[in-house]
Amino acid sequence: MKGVKVVGYLFGVVIAALGVTLALTNPNRDAYEEFATAQLTQYLKDNACTQAPDVFGDVLQEQCGELLDNNQREVREFISRNTERQNFGVLSIYTTDLAIAELGPLLPSYHFETVGIFQQFYIYQATKR
Repeated sequence: MKGVKVVGYLFGVVIAALGVTLALTNPNRDAYEEFATAQLTQYLKDNACTQAPDVFGDVLQEQCGELLDNNQREVREFISRNTERQNFGVLSIYTTDLAIAELGPLLPSYHFETVGIFQQFYIYQATKR
């Protein structure tokens, strides 16, 4: 009977330690915005920049990546304005809706859901609308 109590106490300590570790490693909003900015920038470089119209030759395609790199603050602000965080203490869920309302249906919009846990981010839903 004494062994069962010891195992129970150890189990409780392990669960408590895991909870504390999760709470201490729950990434904050700034970390998410940095992550999301890097992800969006890379996506745009890989997809949008390569598909830019060649009306002006390759100039727009060549300058696209440079424009993104030089405007990281604006990209981050755009993400920040369009993100909601649900903080559960041990993890956070970030919902980001990216759309440029002024351009309406001319550009697609995107919906992302990301979980932040153990100082990492995992996108578990990405939808193009």
